[in-house]
Amino acid sequence: MARLARFSLPFTRMLAALLVAAGLSAPAHAFETTAHAAVLLDFDTDTILFEKNPDDEVPPASLSKLMTLLVIFDELKRGAIRMDETFPVSEHAWRTGGAASGGSTMFLPLNSQVSVADLIKGIAIQSGNDATIVAAEGIAGSVPAFAEMMNRRAQELGLTHSHFVNPHGLPDPAQRVSARDLVTLAAYIIRTYPEHYPLFSEEEFTFNGITQRSRNPLLSLGADGLKTGHTSEAGYGLVASAKDDGGRRIVFAMTGMKTVGERATQARALMTLGLRGFENVVILKSDETAGEVPVSGGVAASVPVRAAGEIRFIEPRGSGSPYQTEIVPVGTIEAPVPEGRRVAQMRITRDGAVVREEPLYAAAEVERAGLLQRMQEQVLGYFR
Repeated sequence: MARLARFSLPFTRMLAALLVAAGLSAPAHAFETTAHAAVLLDFDTDTILFEKNPDDEVPPASLSKLMTLLVIFDELKRGAIRMDETFPVSEHAWRTGGAASGGSTMFLPLNSQVSVADLIKGIAIQSGNDATIVAAEGIAGSVPAFAEMMNRRAQELGLTHSHFVNPHGLPDPAQRVSARDLVTLAAYIIRTYPEHYPLFSEEEFTFNGITQRSRNPLLSLGADGLKTGHTSEAGYGLVASAKDDGGRRIVFAMTGMKTVGERATQARALMTLGLRGFENVVILKSDETAGEVPVSGGVAASVPVRAAGEIRFIEPRGSGSPYQTEIVPVGTIEAPVPEGRRVAQMRITRDGAVVREEPLYAAAEVERAGLLQRMQEQVLGYFR
């Protein structure tokens, strides 16, 4: 995942003024939350919109099940397991994560066989601790072996403030996560496994005659995932994602709240900030040419240029003066010019200051002109 962008102090002051005007925060701060740690991410631009204690290492509770699900998705993708494959419910899974444990459970019967498809739903929707143990034992042979798989994936994703000991998140002194790592993990799941992500928005699941509802309080308010968590040690936490009417997605994590009501209130406030407090400003669409750059010695006098993808900013809604753009050639462009060659930079300024530069590439091929045409061009150039 790309390095997440962060806003400067002038940005946060501008955001504070806008939020105060909208009645979303106290005058002294851009945004306040009672959560111990929180991170709000604009999904498409990888821009951090808000953070509080983002790298503090805290107990994950059931939020660790996002990593459990990622490992399951990975195993499905590489063909190591199948959706219709079944795993046995061991006595360890039944006692540690079943109804007798007093925690969140899928109510799996002892010695029964459960399909991978049902286990995924039981973890994502019902947050079943027993389901995570059954999956861990079925995939890796044991909980410790599965935890090694979780930590290997965490390292590969750059989750530098996370360590997993079990697949369910029940307390262990060595188990920890950070809000930043949780957001990185959630965004990776959304990007990499869009075929599985809709499961996180399902509000209930019935298994063994028992129907349970998702604990995510934001699903009824427009969020489409992901996971809640709670233990007495960790407090109440949540990882969520939602889209605005234009399709712009946010992902956020919050940990360390004291009650389920506080979690719902604080999460709703942060979601509102992410969806209503910011907007996309598109500088150049992905299929749009930015202009043309002169070409010397070619069959054409210039070549159209484009960016590698859409160029846009995420910023507080209605926050500033228009952006200005300038195309700056990378030296003298001599033909032949193959399509895709980097030939210029787009310099983006606001109020006279350069805020960003993006490479521009030839959008078409320009062949080298014949000798006579090049001579004519040189003569015309001399008189010009």
